[in-house]
Amino acid sequence: MSLGGVMSDTPLNFAKTVYYFNRVSHQSYLKIISEQADINLYKLTNDSPQDEVESVMMKAHAYQIDSTRSAIPQKYWATEELLLRNPNLLVVSTSGAGFDTVDVDACSRAGVLVVNQTGANREAVAEHALGLILALSKRINETDRIIRKEKNIDREKFIGDEVAEKILGIVGIGNTGSTLARMCSLALRMRIIAFDPYVDSDTMKTSGAQKVNFEELLTLADYISVNCPLNKETRNLFNAEAFKKMKSDAYFVSTARGGIHDEEALFNALVEGSIKAAGLDVWVEEPPEIDHKLLSLDNVIATPHTAGLTHSARERLGSWAAEQVIDVLNGGKPARLINPDAWQLFEKRYHCLFDNP
Repeated sequence: MSLGGVMSDTPLNFAKTVYYFNRVSHQSYLKIISEQADINLYKLTNDSPQDEVESVMMKAHAYQIDSTRSAIPQKYWATEELLLRNPNLLVVSTSGAGFDTVDVDACSRAGVLVVNQTGANREAVAEHALGLILALSKRINETDRIIRKEKNIDREKFIGDEVAEKILGIVGIGNTGSTLARMCSLALRMRIIAFDPYVDSDTMKTSGAQKVNFEELLTLADYISVNCPLNKETRNLFNAEAFKKMKSDAYFVSTARGGIHDEEALFNALVEGSIKAAGLDVWVEEPPEIDHKLLSLDNVIATPHTAGLTHSARERLGSWAAEQVIDVLNGGKPARLINPDAWQLFEKRYHCLFDNP
């Protein structure tokens, strides 16, 4: 059978059951879960026989879901349809900060908690965003390419920009955004402005940022870094109109989620000279097709959603996810709860499952 993973010795009828598809963020997840005598952990794969998948889902209490959209087929995303196949499910835990693969509203209606691991890779993603800012400004990608092809190089064609004391506009000043703000204000003496309707100006000041509205950010910033989640409010937030309001010598960087910027509009803005350059770690389709139009431009640095991939971040992602699942399966409130409105119904369901087995 393809039901693998770490198994406890607890009889199945009394065990708390957790499952995942294909992989977990780090071996720390498996180690921590394996130390829980009352938890059975099942590994499934995208091509596991359907009867095995349904058997696990019917008894599962927790689903450790991949945050990466391309990692699992949509039939295994945490939608309303999947929840119907998981009648005892209490929590959906994402592998990372993103929860694109989870219908949070459907989970709330069902009394299923949704947790993510926000903050586990804040340093990694902030460093990546800063790396893109510096590499774009110094045209490192362009000069790296040309020096591999040509001997006689006209250096004057590759004059760059200094980042120090410029204006950085941050969209979404949560874990990653606030970390990036501190890095840039302290190391590069940048003026930090931020747009985030869910963070007040006093909180922003603790990260060295000034609160502005979206239009102010677009028109003032020399660099824009996108660090917000993808949701109904942010989808295509950066459209043709937004790019036209930016400075013609401004740089656009996103390490957030594909779909927050309109890729066609960004391509046009770069080709037309509405903005200067872009650094992109996220895409609507990941990875993008090799012939994607944005990949044809010299003033684009592209990475395949690797901003958060460091050894330290991965270990934190794994351990934090395991600890939150354990907290929920013990009836506790997790540290990174996405849908607190589901708590009351969750408590009722939890007590029905475990107080009256």
